[in-house]
This record gives sequence, C-alpha cells and structure tokens, in this order.
Amino acid sequence: MPVSDYLVTIGLEVHCQIKTETKMFCSCKAGFGYEPNTNVCPTCLGMPGALPVLNEFAIERTVLTGMMLGCSTPPVSKWDRKNYFYADMPKNYQTSQLDLPLCIGGEVPLYAWAYPANSKEAAGAEGAVVRKVKLDHIHLEEDAAKLTHYGNYSLVDYNRGGTPLMEIVSAPDLTSPDETYAYLKSLQQILICGGISDADMEKGQMRCDVNVSLRPKGQKELGAKIEMKNINSMSAARRALVYEIARQADELDRGIAQVQSTRRWDDDMGESIVMRTKENAHDYRYHTCPDLIPVQTASIVEKVKSEMPELPDALHARLIAEYALPVADANTLVGDVELCRYFEAAAAASKAPRKVANWIINNLSATLSAREISIAECPLSPQTLAALVGIIEEGIVSTNQAKEVQDVLWENPGMDATAAAASLGYKKTDAGALDGVVDKVIAENQDVVERVKAGNLKLLNALTGMVMKASNPKPNPKMVTEILTAKLGL
Repeated sequence: MPVSDYLVTIGLEVHCQIKTETKMFCSCKAGFGYEPNTNVCPTCLGMPGALPVLNEFAIERTVLTGMMLGCSTPPVSKWDRKNYFYADMPKNYQTSQLDLPLCIGGEVPLYAWAYPANSKEAAGAEGAVVRKVKLDHIHLEEDAAKLTHYGNYSLVDYNRGGTPLMEIVSAPDLTSPDETYAYLKSLQQILICGGISDADMEKGQMRCDVNVSLRPKGQKELGAKIEMKNINSMSAARRALVYEIARQADELDRGIAQVQSTRRWDDDMGESIVMRTKENAHDYRYHTCPDLIPVQTASIVEKVKSEMPELPDALHARLIAEYALPVADANTLVGDVELCRYFEAAAAASKAPRKVANWIINNLSATLSAREISIAECPLSPQTLAALVGIIEEGIVSTNQAKEVQDVLWENPGMDATAAAASLGYKKTDAGALDGVVDKVIAENQDVVERVKAGNLKLLNALTGMVMKASNPKPNPKMVTEILTAKLGL
C-alpha cells in the first residue's frame, strides 16, 4: 500500500535546557561553551554523600511554561529517581519526575508561519493558529553529561550534567513531518518569548525524541511505537520522519511486523539505525527520591502569573494592527523574536514603522546574513536604523543610496544618519536648485529628449543619470526623475 493508505501517529518528547545561572541541584555554573569538565562539583558528579538542593528559579520557569501552554499544575509535585547505567550519568540514576510532574495537560498551537516554506498544510489557514496539539505533561529533571564518540573511544564532558532540563511530552497527536516541524518551531518561539530558554537546537538547548507508528486506515489500535533519539534540528526531525514513515510502510507492505524499538537517526546517511528494543517505564525502576521533599506549588503558580508574556499569536495580531504590517512581514518578525524586538525599538523612534520593517527584513537581514552575525551583534542601534529610514522618507537619499549610508553607519555606529549621507555627498536638494541643471541637460541632449517623448521611457533613466552626474551635492534620483517627467510633459 502507498504511505497515504496508512494512518501516521507521531508524538514528541522535547528536552529544553532552562536558562538559569546555576544547575538544578547544585550551585555550579550552567551554560554553553566552557572548557570541558570545569563546572562540576561533588553533587553533579554524583559523589557519595553529596546532597541536592532544589533550584527554585528552574521550577518557576517550568510552571510558567506550563501556564503559557495551558497546562494545570497539581498542588503537590514530587521528585523520582530514574535508574539506568550509562557513561553520561555518573550516579547511575537521573533525578526526574514520574507520576506527579509540575505541569499536566495543555497544548501547543501550530502557528501558520512555523510550517516549512514549501508546506501545503498551513495554506488557507484562517488566523495565526492552524490547530493545537495536545500535551500529556511537562516534567523537570537534570540533564545528563555530553558524550562525544570517536572510532574506538569516547569523551565525556560533565559540564552539562545537572543542568535544569524540562521535558515537554506531547500526546500522540501529530500526523505528519510538516506538522512536527511546525510544532518544534512554534514551541521554540513560545519558549523564547517567555525567556525560558534560548532554545538553540545547534547548542543542544533544545532536542527531541520522535515517536512514530503506522497503522492501516480503519484500524483503531496504534501500531508499534518506534522512537528516534536526540534529534537536534527541526529539519532533521522532518527528514527523519519522512524516511521512517516510508521505511515502516514498506516493511508493513512486505508483511514485516514492527517491533517497539529505539533507533538513531543518521542525518548524513539519511537513514535510521536500530539501537535496541525499547525499554518500558518499569525497566528504569523508578522510585521516589529520598533526598528531595515534594514541592507545594500554590505560591509558585501565584508568583508567575504576573510574568505571563505576550505569546506569538497575540504579538502577530498586534504587529498587523499597531504598525499596519503586511501579514508576510509579521510572519517573518514573529518567527525571529530578537529581530522582532529590534524592529519594535526602531519603530518607536520612527514615523514610518512599516518602512522600518521592510528595511529590516529585506536589507538589514541580508547584511547580517552576509556577515554571519546575529541581530544581537548588529552595530546599528534600532534608533540609528530608524534615522536611516528617516532620511529616505525626507528625500535626502534614495533606497539604493541608503544602502551605501548603512555601510558607513556600520563602520561608524555613533554617527548621525544625515552626516553619514553627507560624507558620501548626499544632501537634501531643493527642487528649485535642480531646475537649472535639469534645463541644461534637456537643452544639451535634445536627441535623447525626443526619443523619450516618442515613448522610449527607458532613456529617462539616462537623463536622470546625466543630471546626477552634473549635480553637487548628489540629489535624490527620484526627485530628479520627477522634475524631468514634469518638464517633458510625460
């Protein structure tokens, strides 16, 4: 049977490192990019007798995440030990949560702009949210260490071990690779909006395990669940699912029953590789952590209520209503939270916010990409960019001339935009002052003028160029063209 004859069921377990200064159960520094094994202590190394102390801020961030996603928080939440033996967990158990997690239920909205660019699933969606995916729960635990495997040996870095790790577990409610991509992108945006995490998948701040099963249409019982572990990008998750769905469909067509198992996705090879048959929860021998008391959550819930941020769909609607942005521009800005914050700061200093958005999306972003830097590293302040758009609006420079001015400002961030334009010879020119130059160009180029009047309007650009060359300071070419058009009666 073709893939379309099977019902695809997908569930995700997304692991997100919470943005905290210290680890979950000790005062060691949390973060990315430190020398291996430098931010460690007896507690996060699992030394005998070292006792954990709860990171209250990490608990608050988890409850806030649940609040943003419509979860409920039980009055009491407790901690459990998940026992397993592996080189990334020196204690041979992970402090986690089993039956009383911090957040229960909830849902993740799939935003229309979060789907892949070539996806058809969001086409025709009414509003910002295509649909909502149900969550099972969110629990908080400690991260394991980082293992790097080589040919015949492995290296372990315990810096990451003990970092607060939030696991967001969906219900089996996704049905396609494109929905999965949108789910990860939408969730990432919400986490960034709330200041929960930078959620950078390349840095391991957000990773996911993907569970997928197939069953023939009409069958109620789910097929065998196949899990693919530690996928570190949205595109990789999408590619892995496309492959795995086709693989399972092919084997089912050939009468090969699927067995619940764990597979590893090799993105370079473009295929999944079986690792082991899947453990069940009882294989981990969970039991209540004897070193940590349960958490009474009522005061935490009350505290974080005031910290609820503006969620992406509300932000999207406000960008359109407040700044009159086209939907496409709002999509782009909401898709990059930091870029959107930069835009709002620039718009506050401008009388033309729509044109500010256009410049940021089409010009500034291209410059950032070419220089391989983020908006956080941009030397132009939002106020400087607003002033740059302002001199376009004033007619001091054209759009193309403004690109040159931006280059000057890039190297001289504290410079005034008008002064930067003047350094290139661009100053506001009075229309009356141009009349004489325009009259002279018309008089000296009657052959070109006649051809323009006969309908060859492309030559109007040639006349504009002649006026520009003969003028000092350099005028706005748009103004020159308008004067020429009026004088030639076009």
